Amino acid sequence: MTYLVAADLPTEPAGARLRALLARPGILKMPGTHNGQAALQAKAAGFEALYLSGAAMTASMGLPDLGVITVDEVCFFIRQVARASGLPVLVDGDTGYGEALNVMHMVRSFEDAGAAAVHIEDQLLPKKCGHLNDKKLADAHDMAAKIAAARKARRHLFIIARTDAAASEGIDGAVARAKLFMEAGADAIFPEALNTAEMFRTVADRLPGVPLLANMTEFGRTPFFTAAEFEAMGYKMVIWPVSSLRVANKAQAELYAAIARDGGTQNMVDRMQTRAELYATIGYHDYEALDASIVQTIIPQGMPQRT
Repeated sequence: MTYLVAADLPTEPAGARLRALLARPGILKMPGTHNGQAALQAKAAGFEALYLSGAAMTASMGLPDLGVITVDEVCFFIRQVARASGLPVLVDGDTGYGEALNVMHMVRSFEDAGAAAVHIEDQLLPKKCGHLNDKKLADAHDMAAKIAAARKARRHLFIIARTDAAASEGIDGAVARAKLFMEAGADAIFPEALNTAEMFRTVADRLPGVPLLANMTEFGRTPFFTAAEFEAMGYKMVIWPVSSLRVANKAQAELYAAIARDGGTQNMVDRMQTRAELYATIGYHDYEALDASIVQTIIPQGMPQRT
């Protein structure tokens, strides 16, 4: 139903609910959901956990993914996705928004906003998408200190340490960093921008027993693998971080081009979510039922014809 009704709200902390999902056999599939509407649609498709990408958040604000948004801005997105869906949400925490104390503030803020998990990366600011060139890595021990600070601050948040070292330090460097981050208190490891199945398998083989996250982003360094293929390579979680935003943005661009070309939306109606479909997704009538002062909405059937 809706997140306004106490009986419908999850009572167990989000981090605990995510751990329960990870305790089951198989790989946990977490599609990127860049806003509350996307979260509802992903839930309707049957997903049990979601991902909130820094790249998707910044792009939806018209900004590049260079670590320029703030903790409070991210919390705005977390609240949308977590409240709308009621599902555990893994959040992109970039570099932790500063050093150890900043990381502790981020952890508490994300928990308060409803996040289940966060991943923190070992880049220096200005950070870049993990699939781009010339990323600047933080000292491994400085990153480990951030992980330790996150562990100290968390009440239930699941902490994933992301390392971008494979591109510059190779698999040996990435694995060494991962081991250090696990010793510092990480719950899982996210080896970013691996580009062959052999690399994925090697990392898994050299980190036995460590829960691993795979990133299946389009237009990056990683070839297309399915969730089943990642599971076979030894991975426990997989994300598709920006896919929903890419599809939505492409559709919007085509809409605006059609309006400019045709003088209206008449040639795009068959590609639109209908009013009835929108209201069903957001539970419009459920909200009306909560307040007897609201007269129940009657949805127009089709569009009137010109006379």
